Amino acid sequence: MKLLISSLLTGLLLLGTAPVGAQKYPDKVITIVVPFAAGGPTDTVARLVAAPMTNHLKTQIIIENVLGAGGTIAANRVAKAAPDGYTLLLHHIGMSTAPGLYRKLPYDAVNDFEPIGLINEVPMTLVAKKDFPAKDLKELIAYVKANKDKINLANAGIGAASHLCGMLFMSAINTDLTTVPYNGTAPAMNDLLGGQVDLLCDQTTNTTSQIRAEKIKVYGVTTKKRLASLPKVPTMDEAGLKGFEVSVWHALYASKATPKPVVDILMKALQVALKNATVMERFADLGTEPVAENRATPAALRAHLKAEIDKWTPIIKKAGAFAD
Repeated sequence: MKLLISSLLTGLLLLGTAPVGAQKYPDKVITIVVPFAAGGPTDTVARLVAAPMTNHLKTQIIIENVLGAGGTIAANRVAKAAPDGYTLLLHHIGMSTAPGLYRKLPYDAVNDFEPIGLINEVPMTLVAKKDFPAKDLKELIAYVKANKDKINLANAGIGAASHLCGMLFMSAINTDLTTVPYNGTAPAMNDLLGGQVDLLCDQTTNTTSQIRAEKIKVYGVTTKKRLASLPKVPTMDEAGLKGFEVSVWHALYASKATPKPVVDILMKALQVALKNATVMERFADLGTEPVAENRATPAALRAHLKAEIDKWTPIIKKAGAFAD
C-alpha cells in the first residue's frame, strides 16, 4: 500500500512539474507579432495562417503590427518575451539580412528564438507608377541610367525585402537611386499608386492584384520561371537582367527556451494551416504557395535561416549597406 501511494504521489508530482503547455497550452490569447504595417505582404500572410491556426488550437490568435528598424524592433520584442508560446514572431527574409545590415543587433537571430517552421516563399516584382515612361525592362534600365537624379525607389525600410531587392537592382545596373523608406510596403504601394514615388521592388502578395488591375506597370518577376498567376510578365532574367533572382520567405518563431511540447503544438497548428483550402487558394492568387510539410518544422527553419544568413551577409557587406 505504501508503495502504491508513493507511486501515485510521484506521478502527481511529475504532472505538476510538466513543461509549460504540455497539459494546458494554449489557454489564453496568442499574439503573432508582425514587423510591418497592416495590409502589407507579411501582414497578409500572417492573417491568412492565423485563422486556421486559431481553429485548430481552439484559442484566439491576434496580429500585432510592431513597426520600425526594418523589423528588428518586433524581433527584439519577441526575443525578450516570456518563453511560454503566447508571443510569436512572423517575419520574412529580414531575419537573415539583419545580421549583415545592422552593426549591433539587440538579439541573436539564430540563438534567441525557437524556430517553429517555414510558411512560404514569395516571388518579387519590379514595378513602377502607371505613367512611368519605360515600356519594358530594357527601356527602364536605359531611362533610369539617364535620369537617375530624378527617379526615386521606394522600400519598406532598411532590412525589408523591398529594400534588399531594390539594393540588388541598383547593384545589377550599377546605378544609385534616391531611396524612399516607408514603415511597410502597404504605405509604399499607396504612394506608388498615387504617383508620389517612381519604382518599387515588392512581393507578389502586395503587387499581383494591382498588376492585374493595370494600376501599376510591371517589368519582371524575380524567379527562374514565369508565374502561373502572372503568365504574361517575363522574368527579370529573360527581360534583360541575367541571373537576377530573389524570393522572400516567411517563417514563424517563438522566444528562446519555449518548451518543446509547446513548439510542437504550434508546429502542428502551422502545418494544418498550410493545408487549409482557403490558405492555399489565397496564396495561389497572390503568386505564392505554402511550403511542403517537411519544411514547416523547427529543424528545417533553423537550417534555412543559417544558410540564408551565410548567403546574404557577404552580399550586404560588399554593397556597403549598413544601418546603425
